Amino acid sequence: MQEKHRELKKGFFVVLEGIDGSGKTTQAKRLVKRLTEKGFDAVLLKEPSEGPWGRRLKKKARHQDGLTPEQEFDLFQKDREENVELNIKPTLKKNKIVILDRYYFSTMAYQGAKGIDIKEIKDRNDKIAVPPDMVIILDVSAETGLNRIKERKKRDRLFEREGYLRKVREIFKSFSGKNIVHLDGRETEQSLFLKIEDMVMERITELIVPSV
Repeated sequence: MQEKHRELKKGFFVVLEGIDGSGKTTQAKRLVKRLTEKGFDAVLLKEPSEGPWGRRLKKKARHQDGLTPEQEFDLFQKDREENVELNIKPTLKKNKIVILDRYYFSTMAYQGAKGIDIKEIKDRNDKIAVPPDMVIILDVSAETGLNRIKERKKRDRLFEREGYLRKVREIFKSFSGKNIVHLDGRETEQSLFLKIEDMVMERITELIVPSV
C-alpha cells in the first residue's frame, strides 16, 4: 500500500556500487520501489546509461579486448557527462531522489585496475559529476561475484576475469569519506536491504517538507 506523497526540501542522490555480482542492481531496484511506496518521488538511473555513448559502450564491451582502457575510459566520461546533464541534474532540481546504479567510483575501480591513474580519473570526474549524498558500496569477493553472475546469458567478458575483479574489489575497498558506507554483500538480500533502507531513511527524514 502506497503512503501519502512526501515532498523533499531538495533532491537527494544515492549511489550503489560494487563489483559485478555484488547485488547492487537488485538493491537499487528494491530501494526505489520501497521509497516510492513510502510516497517519495524516487528515480532509478544507471551507468552506462541508455544514451548513445552508453549504448556504444555496452555494445563494445561484449567483445573481448574490444576497447583499450583509454578508449573505454573516454566513452564512460562522455556517457557520464551526458547522463549528469540530461538525467541526474534535472531530476535532483525537481527535489526528487536519484538512485544511481554505478557512478565514477566504478570508473575509478574498473579502469584503475587496468592501469589508468585513479587520481586522474577522480580529477576529471570532479569537474563534471554531481557529488552524491550517499555512496553505498557492497563488498563481495571476486569468486562470489562471478559465481552469482555465471548464469547470465550475456556476461560482460571485459569484467569477468577473477584476477582482474580482485584488483577492482581492492580499489573499491580503499574508498573512504563521510558519505561512503561499505556493507558486507554476503548478507541475505533482505538483511542487506533493511540496512540500506534504514540508512537512506535516516538521511532523508530531515529533508521532508512538513505537511500542513
